[in-house]
Amino acid sequence: MHGLLLQLPVVGVELEQFLLLFITALAGGAFGAALGALPAFVFTGFVVFLGEGLFVLEQNLGDAGVATSGNIATGVTSVIGFGAITGPHIAFAGGVAATAYAGKRYPEMGGDGEGYHFGKEITYAFGTKPDILAVGAVFGVLGMLVHRVALNFGTPTDTIALSVFLTAMLARVVFGYPLVGRAAGNSLLDMSPFERGEERAVTDGGVGRVRPATEPWLPHQYKWAGVTVIGLVGGIIGGYIWLQTGSIFMGYAISAMSLLFLNLGVEKIPVTHHITLMGSAGAVVVSAMLGSPIVTLLAAGAFGVLSGLLGEVTQRIFYSHSGTHVDPPAMAIVLVMLLLGVLALLGVIPNAGYL
Repeated sequence: MHGLLLQLPVVGVELEQFLLLFITALAGGAFGAALGALPAFVFTGFVVFLGEGLFVLEQNLGDAGVATSGNIATGVTSVIGFGAITGPHIAFAGGVAATAYAGKRYPEMGGDGEGYHFGKEITYAFGTKPDILAVGAVFGVLGMLVHRVALNFGTPTDTIALSVFLTAMLARVVFGYPLVGRAAGNSLLDMSPFERGEERAVTDGGVGRVRPATEPWLPHQYKWAGVTVIGLVGGIIGGYIWLQTGSIFMGYAISAMSLLFLNLGVEKIPVTHHITLMGSAGAVVVSAMLGSPIVTLLAAGAFGVLSGLLGEVTQRIFYSHSGTHVDPPAMAIVLVMLLLGVLALLGVIPNAGYL
């Protein structure tokens, strides 16, 4: 356990250091808008994978008696991968906000108006359009600030994921989208209007356009049985990777990198980074309690299922009925890590995974 997410500086650093992070977060948020939110997150996966590979190498060199500085992996994973360059709370959040802005300001970019609201098109790269990149830059800084303030106050959850969620909700407020939206079915959890092909007129960006009445986050990954199965599989994979390497974030990185194929249009690629990460975190907790690798692996699967199902519940509430992207994996990570954080503070469990 190396807890890289919590090795970043907190609020209260020297002014020069803060200005350095502020300027870099501006660039990181604009970078996310330029590439698009999802492509920027794929880069998060590649950078974290590199950092975690270095972490495993450092551990093995240390076991062999070879002296290392011990901070190479921290520099790559924490400062770059989860930091101001490709950190999801900065680059991905900047891209999400930029897309929300473009959905209102430039609805014609969404083509013929069919499909989901353009404010959700997180695969879209905005290139060099100055006003859109400026929105990404501003929200990159906001994401950095939310994370650092929450971390400074000791918030017992993953503050990067929390920042991704809060900045996405803030973008809805700033750009005039409903915070949750109106359910077309019997409740916010009802996805049947999508299955029946029902449509509604776009009222929050784009005149004369229609969109599905209910928009599940992933049309190929929203049915309860399928989410449960992929949760079990991904959780076990995340737990096994941690058992074999000691890396909590390598499974997360592999899942994030796999989204390159989703971005390229390969059908039915599952989104699993919240599943593999929580599988790893659950493995850390259960291994400290029971020690058995088999039990640890099964518990990792259970944590993967829990995270997958929470992602599905939250997407049905916060994603499906409004016009912008609010990230279900981030919401699932926040909830699972909040559970672990509170239980650890109460002394019920020996640790809180990577917190």
